Amino acid sequence: MVKKEPGKVERIAAGLRAKIESGEYGPGDRLPSVSDLQSAEGIAFQTARDVFRALEREGVAFTRQGKGSFVTPFLGKITRDGSGRYQAAARSEGGARGAFEAELNRLGLVYKRTPTDIGRDRPTPDVAAALGLGHHSSKAIYRRREMKAGRDAADPAEGFVVQLATSWFPLDIAGGTAIEQADTGPGGSKSRLADLGYPVRHVRETIEARFPSPAEAAALNIPEDRQVYELVHHASTAEGRVVEAALHIMPSTIWRFAYTWDLDDLG
Repeated sequence: MVKKEPGKVERIAAGLRAKIESGEYGPGDRLPSVSDLQSAEGIAFQTARDVFRALEREGVAFTRQGKGSFVTPFLGKITRDGSGRYQAAARSEGGARGAFEAELNRLGLVYKRTPTDIGRDRPTPDVAAALGLGHHSSKAIYRRREMKAGRDAADPAEGFVVQLATSWFPLDIAGGTAIEQADTGPGGSKSRLADLGYPVRHVRETIEARFPSPAEAAALNIPEDRQVYELVHHASTAEGRVVEAALHIMPSTIWRFAYTWDLDDLG
């Protein structure tokens, strides 16, 4: 079989990718402009644009309107340990305010706190059903966040959004508690649920891949043709009551999922 010669876009993108991987262009560095790449490679303007689009789809570059293209701030993967992240010791490790912060700490990254939108509203029908809200006008507490990671704890402007998350809690449980405060304290909202007498004993999660909405793509600073994971999370008590229903939107190029089970008998 004759090996196909890579096209111009693939060849030039591979060259830039190699320079990124070698460290010639580091995380956050500005890449050559479209016109500079066009001149250096002797290619058409649209071909140069396609090179950067290819790098964006791979998750190694992003473009800021009017400012140019840059190396993605984080080139690795954040591992979400689906079977261990909600253990009390894991989600409060090192004083972390929840499992997400603890995951970043293990990578040497910093959880860059952004304003949390907290309020009371009628949830979507799916969330209302999960929380057992029987009346269509029933409200629940929501916590909506753009979850941001970075490397410099002292610089509030530094960092990058790695997921969008919205959590809902029953009003009769969480109303007037620390769950309605910006800082829920060590261990996050699940520790506060335990303090209130509703420790989480079961977690059910479903994950689907899809393309982001325009608003999601803008918030995550990714192109609209890069897939995201949509993770739906339900946390319930030993009695089966769902005390948190959450939706997480996560770029597929940044996240991986890991699960571990102990089996009694493989029979």
